[in-house]
Amino acid sequence: MKLLSFFLALFLLTGCQQYEENAHLTPPNIILFLVDDMGWQDTSVPFWKEKTPFNQRYRTPNMERLAAEGMKFTQAYATSVCSPTRISLMTGMNAARHRVTNWTLTKNQSSDGVDTIIRPPAWNINGVSPIDTIPQTVYATTLPELLQDAGYFTIHVGKAHFAATETPCEEPLNCGFDVNIAGHAAGAPGSYQGLENFGNNPDGTPKNRWSVPGLSHYHGQDIHLSEALTREAMRVLDTVVNKEKPFYLYMAHYAVHIPIQADARFIQPYLIQGLDSVEARYASMVEGMDKSLGDLMDYLETNKLAENTIILFMSDNGGLSAVARGGEPHSHNAPLSSGKGSAREGGVREPMIVKWPGVVQAASTCDDYLIIEDFFPTVLEMAGVTDPQIVQDIDGLSFVPMLRQTGTTAAGRALYWHYPNIWGPEGPGIGPSSSVRLGDWKMIYYHRDQHFELFDLAHDISETQNLATDHPEKLKELAANLTTYLQSVDAQMPVDLSTGETVPLPAKVLE
Repeated sequence: MKLLSFFLALFLLTGCQQYEENAHLTPPNIILFLVDDMGWQDTSVPFWKEKTPFNQRYRTPNMERLAAEGMKFTQAYATSVCSPTRISLMTGMNAARHRVTNWTLTKNQSSDGVDTIIRPPAWNINGVSPIDTIPQTVYATTLPELLQDAGYFTIHVGKAHFAATETPCEEPLNCGFDVNIAGHAAGAPGSYQGLENFGNNPDGTPKNRWSVPGLSHYHGQDIHLSEALTREAMRVLDTVVNKEKPFYLYMAHYAVHIPIQADARFIQPYLIQGLDSVEARYASMVEGMDKSLGDLMDYLETNKLAENTIILFMSDNGGLSAVARGGEPHSHNAPLSSGKGSAREGGVREPMIVKWPGVVQAASTCDDYLIIEDFFPTVLEMAGVTDPQIVQDIDGLSFVPMLRQTGTTAAGRALYWHYPNIWGPEGPGIGPSSSVRLGDWKMIYYHRDQHFELFDLAHDISETQNLATDHPEKLKELAANLTTYLQSVDAQMPVDLSTGETVPLPAKVLE
């Protein structure tokens, strides 16, 4: 009996100690660091089996630092243009389901270019909305709303671009954020330069729809927008750290979207390196974005927040390559094909890193694929939100098992892209299309002429060999898979102007 009493007392003492320790634990702070238009190769961190010339061009020491402290994902995907990615992140829905399939800006106006072969469908041109009465919006419960309900202080800094002008989520405060710094309907800044008032008039009033709001105290200063946003993020964090609430910081840089304007702090070495002026300016913007990451990591360490803060790093689409860059078009994401706006890998594969102290093994790598809507359930799981009350159907799957190295969501899973729209520029993979990836196989179905591309990414990451005629059974399998998914979400298809009929789904073409 004495021995039993001893073990019972020890159990109770240990249990009490564990309870007291756990009682002092708070939900983790979360920083989602999203870069705009950053390609898979726009970094000194290699996301492939080997370093490439582009990895040697760019200097991103803080991405290297984050990768050394966290997990690097080599096959992370978004959509090929910005708003669809941001809506998928906010809602957990695939673009085919939420129907914000192109970039948004002006209420009730489509951003589609003019085409002589097809007419895009009536997609959700007004973006996401917290209410269900606005035409051509996707009504959804957003990620920051759910985090806010779970006790998080939610901070938006930088580019929003979730919704059109004169709709509620033009203002991030209306879709779950407690603070909004510089976010509005536009997806690009009028200027990155404080000396140019970030595109505002000399008196601080907006010059046009691209003028960056809310940073008037930096007007006239020699400061780059990336630096101003970072300072503002840390200023807001100063008001909330060490309080009872954990924070969610959505650090959504405008960089490296056009206009390509130099970050003067970093441009000179790239000019000395021999890059042309456009590419030198671009590289300086990449390094300025990287400094922002480093400044936030330093802030966390200085304020003793690093051990209870998760950092997720991601880009919203592939790197711009078709227009506005120096050098040869469609080459800036090599070995990937094409770039922003394309269904090819260069348009959708992204640099991604996650640091989760105490959970993610430092300097680890995950080669399993995932897609942008997966961030929604993942962040909720990280925050301990177990029963979210949401109005939409979710396509995303949590990648926490990959982070913990206890499992994967990639096995047997297909990823889907749907872009029945006209982006504008031309190039490989650019144009209205629907795509599927299952295992190492990827199929792209082009809406204009109903032709197919089939690639084996394990052996052809550059998508140079179209195997559609060599593997007809695999083509039919993927076409059927994609068709079933598009039907299940009632995906919209464009209209063939020559017939007036809706473009057929891929399986129908192969019958």
